Amino acid sequence: MIDRNKYLMLIFLFLCSFLVKAQEKEKDKNLPKGNVSFEEKKYNDAEAEYRISESKNPKKSIASYNLGNAIYRQNQTNEAKYHYAKALKTAKKREEKHNAFHNIGNTFMKDKDYSNAVEAYKNALRNNPEDEQTRYNYALAKKMLKENPPKKNDDKGKDKKNQKEDQKKKDDKDKGKDKDKDKEQKDKDNKEGKNDKKDNKDQNQGKPQPQPGGVSKERVQNLLDAVNNEEKKVQDKVNKQKIQANPKKAEKDW
Repeated sequence: MIDRNKYLMLIFLFLCSFLVKAQEKEKDKNLPKGNVSFEEKKYNDAEAEYRISESKNPKKSIASYNLGNAIYRQNQTNEAKYHYAKALKTAKKREEKHNAFHNIGNTFMKDKDYSNAVEAYKNALRNNPEDEQTRYNYALAKKMLKENPPKKNDDKGKDKKNQKEDQKKKDDKDKGKDKDKDKEQKDKDNKEGKNDKKDNKDQNQGKPQPQPGGVSKERVQNLLDAVNNEEKKVQDKVNKQKIQANPKKAEKDW
């Protein structure tokens, strides 16, 4: 006989497994809706459903891949590349990687970036060498790259040189403007400086004007007068002493 506890445990695990699968199916209901809208060429509706599916299933590549397709059909190649790249990160099968690389190559071809298109198709063939469509696109990208080679470094160097020359001319022009502005400012300052001096002169009218050293002219004159007076007193005193020391002889009586 089967142990009752083991029997109950098996039933419990079966129910859990069933519930998990049911939840997964519930999570993926947006993906088939998006596929229907995509088939009907309602790419905006498909994009909305795929975005919901991608947010609910971040570890599955299918939603990101389909979302990239819906966005690519709306001519938004840069965003489409982003979602294809997300599909690559979560892809577990070689076929999923092949499809993502193939469509990344398509976005580069549409942007006329033939060099990156060649690399994308090459990676797609590494994951599925038998795909004829990828092989054809790879050959076409190589042909377009040969007919439209990328610009050489010399051309880039010339462009940089031209940019430097243009910048130098612009700087010289700006310097000339700055000089003119400096001259105008200097003339303005000089004019304002003269006005300031005039104002100061008007304010100082009627007041003793300071002389070098911080002493007014009036003050200097008073000092000179005082010195002269003192010298005169000293001279008068000296003359008086001389007269007393040398008395005048009396006239001789006859």
